[in-house]
Amino acid sequence: MSREPFPEVSVPRQPPRARLRSTAAVFTTLSALAATSLITGPSAAEPFFSVPCALKRTAAHHSEGLDTWNAAYPRPARTLDAVMIFLSFPDWTPLSSPDDIAADHFPATSDFFHRASYGRFTLRAHPLRQWIRMPKPSTAYAIRRDWSVEQRTAYLRDALTAADRQVDFSRYDIVYFVADPDAPGVDSDATKVVNLDQPLRADDTDIRRIVTVFERHPPDRLVLAHETGHVFDLPDLYHRPVDGKGDWDTYVGDWDLMGSQFGLAPDLFAWHKWKLGWLGTHQVACVSARKASRLTLEPLGAGPDVPGAGASGSPAFGLGNGTKLAVVRTGTDSAVAFEARGPLGNDRSACRSGILVYRVHSGEASGRGPVEVIDAHPDTEDCWENSVYPPLADAPVALGERFTVPGEDVRVEVDGRTPTGSWTVKITPG
Repeated sequence: MSREPFPEVSVPRQPPRARLRSTAAVFTTLSALAATSLITGPSAAEPFFSVPCALKRTAAHHSEGLDTWNAAYPRPARTLDAVMIFLSFPDWTPLSSPDDIAADHFPATSDFFHRASYGRFTLRAHPLRQWIRMPKPSTAYAIRRDWSVEQRTAYLRDALTAADRQVDFSRYDIVYFVADPDAPGVDSDATKVVNLDQPLRADDTDIRRIVTVFERHPPDRLVLAHETGHVFDLPDLYHRPVDGKGDWDTYVGDWDLMGSQFGLAPDLFAWHKWKLGWLGTHQVACVSARKASRLTLEPLGAGPDVPGAGASGSPAFGLGNGTKLAVVRTGTDSAVAFEARGPLGNDRSACRSGILVYRVHSGEASGRGPVEVIDAHPDTEDCWENSVYPPLADAPVALGERFTVPGEDVRVEVDGRTPTGSWTVKITPG
């Protein structure tokens, strides 16, 4: 399972070496430091967006600010290569082949990102064809959700050392360590991204983060896409109850993969697509807080090669380069966003169609509510049989409705639909 309780734990590294075969002593020596070393983002940043409603990136883990790109993360605006390394253990003989397990995740993960990015990003997987044997039994690593730093360090140390004999890390942008799902010590709840406080060095290449996969076979739907989102600096959008009981999905419900990979409408928010470079500034409307604005918003899932239904059942081909996101700036680190959602692309199972409204806070860390969907129908719920959180399943503002955003004194009215399926809206400040 991909839900992570806290920001990913950082693991210190050895001084730069040509290869990783001498990592063991350094991991052992520095493992105590990892317990308190958390990534807040390096000072190096690439200029990105400089429009009025682009919130500034803060020191919060996976900040939703997008005026700059955090240069510690690969930017998914080109083809990226990912190696899948399959780890077996001496206490168990694998029941599945690496090919079988690779097929659990690909091409589904690549397809998700292709649709989400409107073809602007390609994730190319390179799965190994053989198991790589770990030196210890699976039970020796005590794999679990809230893994101790020392035990996780030992696992990474052994995995990196074993894999370095067969993998040229200089060829890859992303590293997936995939454990034998049937081994007795493997806990599917432990799947997560491990960030490195300082990069490991292998084959003259910095390795800044590793995706550790412990999923069942077959796995949770889109779980690897969720974890890969962290590799691109996207935050967790779910809420972990203090006692571990209750609803996890109260922040965003079904409406973004980083909230739940089980969501009915798991396409990434337009804000995230803007952050990742998949939407241009010409596709974002910064709405004045002083006067009303009339806009036409294209469905988030519509792209030049995405089939779907327009307002009267017509194909949605030809859409994809118009306005996808409207933003009202509400503070130095906050904004309200508006986007059109419906059963297109990654959202083909969406419960309701309409204008989804949500708050963005660039100062809130991953897992602490950096995005919150605002429910336009707080007294009702829908799709209770398969929604991850039915109270938010009917959150969008529907055709012919008007809705005032609580606490912000901003009103949105959904006036109509165009023949191609876009939504016409009026956004009015207080």
